[in-house]
Amino acid sequence: MKYSTETEDATDRQQKFTFNPKEGIDNPALMISDDPEPNLCPRLCLLVREQGQGFGFHLRKESGCRGHVVQQVAPWSAAERSGLRDGDRILEVNEDFVDNQEYSKVVLKVQASGLQLCLLVLNSAEYETAVSEGIDLMALSRVHRGEDCARPRLCHISRERGIGLGLSIFPIEGKRGKYYVSPVSEGPAERAGVQAGDHLLSINGVVVSKLTHSALMKMFKKSGEYVTILVIDSRSEESYIRRRLPILPAFASTHNLPHIPKTLHLTQGPQGYGFLLRQEKLPTGHIVHLLREVDPCSPAEAAGMEDGDLLLAVNGEQVENSEHEEIVSRIRQSGQQVTLTTISIQGRDYYKQLGLSPLMFYEEYIPQRERFPTNTLPSNNLPCSRLCTLHREDTGFGFKLAYSQNDYRVYVGQVQAGHAGDRAGLQEGDVIVEVNGQRVEHGHFEEVVTLIKKGGTSLTLRVMDKDAFENLSASGVPIVSDVTLHSTQVPDSTQDNFV
Repeated sequence: MKYSTETEDATDRQQKFTFNPKEGIDNPALMISDDPEPNLCPRLCLLVREQGQGFGFHLRKESGCRGHVVQQVAPWSAAERSGLRDGDRILEVNEDFVDNQEYSKVVLKVQASGLQLCLLVLNSAEYETAVSEGIDLMALSRVHRGEDCARPRLCHISRERGIGLGLSIFPIEGKRGKYYVSPVSEGPAERAGVQAGDHLLSINGVVVSKLTHSALMKMFKKSGEYVTILVIDSRSEESYIRRRLPILPAFASTHNLPHIPKTLHLTQGPQGYGFLLRQEKLPTGHIVHLLREVDPCSPAEAAGMEDGDLLLAVNGEQVENSEHEEIVSRIRQSGQQVTLTTISIQGRDYYKQLGLSPLMFYEEYIPQRERFPTNTLPSNNLPCSRLCTLHREDTGFGFKLAYSQNDYRVYVGQVQAGHAGDRAGLQEGDVIVEVNGQRVEHGHFEEVVTLIKKGGTSLTLRVMDKDAFENLSASGVPIVSDVTLHSTQVPDSTQDNFV
């Protein structure tokens, strides 16, 4: 509907009204049209982070409301540089529509995306308008991408005697570094998902655009019995070019990939779960959490656990980059049942070569399970503590301490949003129970401050929710090792905990 910003009386409007059969009504005040569709403009945000850094934003799911909300976009972060803003609602993660997916699965998709993450978002006002007017957000996402745009495909091909990979590769005339493929009918490549005329993007994680045809042929010949290639049809590739979006392996659908992570459902027995979780340093220098010493006839063995497998997730939450003690705490807090996601070292190396997390294509296998309240242990109904690991920034640890003289407790008085304390999970009111492994729940304020300063650039705090702490104190039950967890330091950069 069009509106005039000038004020006019009825006489003026009548004088200005004219009608010409050839030109139609020329009085703007009397023009009639249907209300237009809301002008919704989804934005693409490509986040690129450095190794060891985060993307620089938080994701929240509002209870009782639709949408996954972006919060606390850190200044100068990958998120801010990409154009992501506080309040944005995420429609797609890596070209996958997620507005209708569970919060935990969306978080895992973000965590598993590697060093690059692509988000399609609407700002808060646009999202609320779309929801209130019943607009199909999935259709809106498809329109933005283009109806003819299909995902790239990761195809794992096994050589066969007499036919090899069943694949021919040809340079595209006039386009340097561009190649298309032609699979043999019903051969290994075609069965792995390769289609005639597909454009070749990468081989075993190596981008082909910088390779000559002869160098590319050598790579295929040296690839051994298996090869994994990333391909896309030409029409879909044009859609990515139009949107100025790189075609990432994280966007791909998968065909015949090996080394699928395993899901292990364990129920605790009289002697526990029957395995050892060990932190070890690989020859590459990478720190991993391995499953060791699986007891015969134990719940772990019955679930299919194998010695030497790498732990990826606990109850569907990624733990590869977590502290060892935090992982053990998560397992123990699960009570009598826990679900572990594991993969072999060989499988981890395979996905690393492709530049992917093993959990990237695993969300459909994440089990649904009962979630216990975060402030209770199901085994004894006692309030449990939380372990928060902080790394000092230029401005400090990002929180302030306070002291209660009534019950002689030191607690978190203020948490600075987006900084170390906030990212580690500290909350205002949390009671400090331990500082770097030393008990301080009834210590003096100065003592706690001194211990924090002695810790240097790294700080580990054991904290409890205020209400949980007060309930436990009123019951007269001491905070002992069955409520909190202490890891044992082991020589040679290893760390063990029986669970």
